[in-house]
Amino acid sequence: MSRRFTSLLIVLTLVMVGLFSLGLTSAQEGESEAEWVDPCTAPTSEATVEAVVPQDNSDISFAIILPNPRGDRSFIDSAAAGAERAIAELGVLGTIVETSGAQEHDAAVRRAVQDRPDIVITIAVDADIIEEIADEFPDQKFGAQETFFFAGVPDLDNLALYNILTHENSYLAGIAAGMLTRTKKVGAVGGMDTPGINLFIVGYEEGVLSVCPDCELVRSYVGDFSDPVTAKEQALTLYNEGADILYQVAGRSGEGVLLAASETGNFAIGVDSNQDDLYPGTILLSAMKRVDNAVFSFVKSVVDGTYAPGVTTVGLREGFAGLSWDVGVCSRTFDQYGPEDMVAKLPAVRKAIDEAREKILSGELIVTNALEQASQ
Repeated sequence: MSRRFTSLLIVLTLVMVGLFSLGLTSAQEGESEAEWVDPCTAPTSEATVEAVVPQDNSDISFAIILPNPRGDRSFIDSAAAGAERAIAELGVLGTIVETSGAQEHDAAVRRAVQDRPDIVITIAVDADIIEEIADEFPDQKFGAQETFFFAGVPDLDNLALYNILTHENSYLAGIAAGMLTRTKKVGAVGGMDTPGINLFIVGYEEGVLSVCPDCELVRSYVGDFSDPVTAKEQALTLYNEGADILYQVAGRSGEGVLLAASETGNFAIGVDSNQDDLYPGTILLSAMKRVDNAVFSFVKSVVDGTYAPGVTTVGLREGFAGLSWDVGVCSRTFDQYGPEDMVAKLPAVRKAIDEAREKILSGELIVTNALEQASQ
């Protein structure tokens, strides 16, 4: 074999080794990128849905007092959905009372008590009203959702409360905003400047900054949960000032934020219920607060005899707070209708959210709880 031929063979061998190594490296990188699998789109085998067999508990009744009329496609509609589910699945009798605001809450609760249902459920009724009426009618069971006793929960044997903590799932929504913003200016529009609303907003802002530390944060408060016109005006101002993603935490007012995002070509994050389909391609995702689960749980506790006074605190871990992207809802509306550059980032965004969720659940990551701060 000539020296020239031997040299050529060595060169070819080195080239082949290099190409093989490059291919191996590329494959390894591809495998690394493919490690995260979207559980909502991964193929499943023999997926089945169990049918719910309605029960017959027509001797049990409840009344639920809503803080405003239905139709917000958010918090109030979620509460009503929980009541309707209880009627359908548990076979109980239920009365859904819609009020037009705080000025009617006291009278509405008292009227409900006169009918002597097995439980009266109130949604976002002032703590003083609940404490006074529950104390006045000790034989009547009450279940209160979205009522905060900052001075301490009264020691009453007929009062049960659910507190749904939404700071952690709002943090996850903030990660989406921080990774998808084009302008690095994002914000939130709250219904009112209260600890309950800031529970959402503070957690969201922390999530944004965790992935976009140089992002600018802006926020505003409508001063009302039933004023979409003012909410839209505030959102338009924030969008005109350079924000491109706004988290609406404003009940029915929030519809004005979502509309402003759609009309200006910007983006929003929904709240409480899955609002992704209201303006497809505009709403990135929704941070869900499962008030429906709380209402259903109140009724179920009476049906199965487990009703107990005191506070039950639930959130991300218990499935009472989450995202519309999560398993069980699996909204993929933005994947279908969102801009290509943002949709391309969604796998990385969801992977980052899943990693943060694991850290939250393990205790490695602590998200600020604005309700705790308010009570200190």
